[in-house]
Amino acid sequence: MSASSICACICEGNAERAIINLLLENNALIFSKDDLLGGEIIKKRDAHSFEEDYLNASINKKIKVYRILDSRKEAFKLRKVYERKVEVINVITAPEIEMLIIIAEGKVNDFRKRNMKPSEYCKNVLRLGSVKNAEFIKEYFHDFELLKFSLYEYKRITHKAHQKEMTIADLLKEDHV
Repeated sequence: MSASSICACICEGNAERAIINLLLENNALIFSKDDLLGGEIIKKRDAHSFEEDYLNASINKKIKVYRILDSRKEAFKLRKVYERKVEVINVITAPEIEMLIIIAEGKVNDFRKRNMKPSEYCKNVLRLGSVKNAEFIKEYFHDFELLKFSLYEYKRITHKAHQKEMTIADLLKEDHV
């Protein structure tokens, strides 16, 4: 990040937060923990709470807010005073977390043959019911290369359907490609 800007990273859930933390620990993201507003991943999801807790009218740096969430419809409307100072970038994970596990397990083709949601597949076929649990994510992806592979593969197999959406893979530094 540049010295003239600050980064905020808002994660919707525990699994997303665990993945972003793993990426931060491995210095794999386009921003570092030092770049983060407040030095941490933010849990606040609504714009009003974010404004109250992190913004004030005297901010003189540009802020890039990365919202990591699974909803394509969730609004995040900041007041006009912040419109020029804050750039909001949505990183959609629907249904990325479960798909990362399916990819890592090498089961994409089997998954596609079945008429199941990714969460159902993980629970009923892979017998992994806690895939959105932060501890599970940390343990499962202790091999950073497996996480990286799964993120890029997810982007590759979903890119045609959602070309304009960012995924977590888009937040990785180029040297991690």
